Amino acid sequence: MMSSVYSVTQVNTYIKNMFSQDFLLTKIKIKGEISNCKYHNSGHIYFTMKDSGGVIQAVMFASNRANLNFELTDGMQVIAGGRIGVYEKSGVYQLYADSIEEAGTGDLYRKFIILKEKLEKTGIFDPVNKKRLPFYCSRLGIATAKEGAALRDIVNISLRRNPYIEIVICPCIVQGAAAKESIINALKTLDIYGVDVIIAGRGGGSIEDLWAFNEEEVAKALYNCKTPVISAVGHETDYTIADFAADLRASTPSAAAELAVIDINSFIDRLEVKKDLMKAALLKRLENIRYELAHFKTELEHLSPGAKLALQKRICISIETRLREAAGHVFESRRHEAQLMNERLKALSPLDKLELGYAFVTDKKFKRINSVKKLKKDDIITLRFRDGSADAKIISGDDISSL
Repeated sequence: MMSSVYSVTQVNTYIKNMFSQDFLLTKIKIKGEISNCKYHNSGHIYFTMKDSGGVIQAVMFASNRANLNFELTDGMQVIAGGRIGVYEKSGVYQLYADSIEEAGTGDLYRKFIILKEKLEKTGIFDPVNKKRLPFYCSRLGIATAKEGAALRDIVNISLRRNPYIEIVICPCIVQGAAAKESIINALKTLDIYGVDVIIAGRGGGSIEDLWAFNEEEVAKALYNCKTPVISAVGHETDYTIADFAADLRASTPSAAAELAVIDINSFIDRLEVKKDLMKAALLKRLENIRYELAHFKTELEHLSPGAKLALQKRICISIETRLREAAGHVFESRRHEAQLMNERLKALSPLDKLELGYAFVTDKKFKRINSVKKLKKDDIITLRFRDGSADAKIISGDDISSL
């Protein structure tokens, strides 16, 4: 006899009806630790409840959120009430929670808090010990899963921002029992290799998925790296011990690439602007220097011996010119006065009188005779004319009666 064949939808519907007819599953309370909690834009809350032996998917619809007076976070221990049902499209059973109450903190979250407080006291998280990222990263090291989306995001964004960057990938296991040692070995390898920056991380997940980055040994390996390390674990709301131990935390692997790798085009644009500013500043400075040099040159020329000698020479030439002009005026005045004196002398000169027919009379001793009373009869006198002289003898005169 041939068995019946059912469709997937028929099977899922049958199982859903079985769940809905089970009284225990229609009204149940489950205690467990919250992980992978997501608040959807629709208002629904999706999360996982787990304990040491297993996990179950859960959802609280927006219509039931009014009964929730606190915010669900990973690691929180809760008691969720509701029903177990089957989502027919995926064939997955889950808890449809209509009430949630706090029941304490989960084991993993408690371990996280304890380790964080312990390492904080050792100074591993101290900002003073953080290394600064280089301004320009030419060689980027990546420690993450070889096939993960985180690696693709980091590589794509890094090459888009700087096509000339060298990327060194050191694949490692990021989840499970072997993840701790694998991550530590990858960090040590990249640190020895000599990259400029290391990005260590993975994509999002539950607190269990990310636990390798909450290990004390991984935190110490991050702290001991000589190379600056960016922690890029999970999503923006995910925090791990690695985030505190690394030199810098990025909200996502993509954000880590943007922090590590400079946008070369923007950098070149900024360089061009700075070049223009520097050129303008240099030209301004050169202009100021030229002005100062010209000023100093003028001062040096003014203070130099040659300049002083030239100034004294100009002064001497000026004085000489004034003296010549003054002497000329004096000479002209004296010449004029001499001419006047000459005319006067000519008027008084005997020679000029002689020109008129007069004679100059002297005795033998050349003494002037200006009166007839000085003459005696038979005295010899000399008569000087314009063109010569002649001797004469006194014979008679009006006043020579005594002779």
